[in-house]
Amino acid sequence: MINWDEFEHIHVIRKLKQILGSWWSIDVVFTDDKGRLRGVPDVSKISNPAVKTFLSKETSLESFSEAVNKAVEDIRSSEHRYSIRKWDTAGFDIAVVPIIIENDFMGTVVAMGFLKDRNQTGRISEIRERLAIFGASGDTIDKAISKISFIDDQDREHFVELVDLVAQEVVTLHLEITTREDRIKELNKELGSRYKYDSMIGKSKPMQTLYSLLDKIRGADSTVLIQGENGTGKELIAKAIHYNSARKDRAFIIQNCSAFNDNLLESELFGHVKGSFTGAVRDKKGLFEMADKGTFFLDEIGDTSPTMQVKLLRVLQEGTFIPVGAVDAKRVDVRIIAATNKNLKEMVEEGTFREDLYYRLNVINISVPPLRERKEDIPLLAEFFLAKALKAQLGDDAEKRTLTKHALEKLYDYQWPGNVRELQNEMERLIVLSGMETKIMAEMLSPKIIEGSQSSKVQGARVHGKLKDALEDLEREMIKEGLRRTGWNKSKLAKELGISRAGLIMKVEKYGLDKRRMTK
Repeated sequence: MINWDEFEHIHVIRKLKQILGSWWSIDVVFTDDKGRLRGVPDVSKISNPAVKTFLSKETSLESFSEAVNKAVEDIRSSEHRYSIRKWDTAGFDIAVVPIIIENDFMGTVVAMGFLKDRNQTGRISEIRERLAIFGASGDTIDKAISKISFIDDQDREHFVELVDLVAQEVVTLHLEITTREDRIKELNKELGSRYKYDSMIGKSKPMQTLYSLLDKIRGADSTVLIQGENGTGKELIAKAIHYNSARKDRAFIIQNCSAFNDNLLESELFGHVKGSFTGAVRDKKGLFEMADKGTFFLDEIGDTSPTMQVKLLRVLQEGTFIPVGAVDAKRVDVRIIAATNKNLKEMVEEGTFREDLYYRLNVINISVPPLRERKEDIPLLAEFFLAKALKAQLGDDAEKRTLTKHALEKLYDYQWPGNVRELQNEMERLIVLSGMETKIMAEMLSPKIIEGSQSSKVQGARVHGKLKDALEDLEREMIKEGLRRTGWNKSKLAKELGISRAGLIMKVEKYGLDKRRMTK
């Protein structure tokens, strides 16, 4: 099934329609396989007054469907890729391009509001009469007639190419969404019910690899280094390690190493004795002592100073430390889990992180995948965070909220620099903004997500300038994006674009899009 309502929100389709409107004042609509108008929730948004007049009347929609169906019959009988014919009710011409998905006829793209050559000037009067019959005012009729363009033979091929590109974009979008859904379903089958590990959620391959590693280290007591970007859930992993270990009934202590300067951090970690500095009015236990027999999670370990690194190394090597102002060492049995969003290996090479401390920490290394590398998990995570935020905002009895396919597509295409934490914040925001709406639409998403998803898609052709240049710009961007998306599978991309493999290879050479140049 095609979700016709989504096409109005697709960046490339909007650009193509903008070009058609800018050059010829032409509007583009969609029909299903029966010729019925689809994807136009608000006819008032149609720019050409003549098209708007006829499509807003129920009495004319039946004849519109008949005109589209006849055009489709012409295409089938002639094997042409499009048909241009008169819509008798309106008086002007329509161009019909079929939407074919995996050899099935799914519907059409219809461009309308023009005449196919200048020898048809007598039909202008006919259009005036038709508009008057349908109740258009004199001003509306004059404005509508001024918008009627003549598309001569010299422009017709370029015009049809643009309309055909709309149809191809519909096919590409539908296949992308279907492929994503199939991939998620297949993954669900393969992985059974294991979509979480403690508080972590995800069925993607990177998360399954992570779960498997966590299973293997359950019985170990080794030091663990967790590396990953901000917001990927490093603390959740540390908790999962602790609460699945033999130390689970002991303390789990957390300290962010970037939260204090050296003096304060030393006091926090190792404690101090009374009188060791101004304000030290009594002895204080440090976090290492509090974590004895348990687990100590040192977050942002990469932000520690060289001096502090020496003191941490001593605890790791000998299990001892000296509180601030004390002379006698204390001994503890603590499992260390450290985390960082920095590349400690590079820091070692640069001389900003001690090599001996790095190897002491890096006994078991866990690399946490960023959200952009586990996008199959986005539906699961989004559903979980939506439900959690909904319960917090409106209680247990609130009606479930769901994301539309178009909103989910925007989430897929965004790069998520803030990772899972950013997704959680976005879902909380949506619950607040959606009010009592149960369907969360794409336009409710943050502007950065809408704009970010658009920039990762094909950027449309220029609206101004030569039509041929605009078409070439768009063609180049579509091929460039398609090559990356398909992993340079030219046979697959040629099928998607509806051209021969040889034709695609020629265009790749023409635009300088070979893999070696693009990956430099």
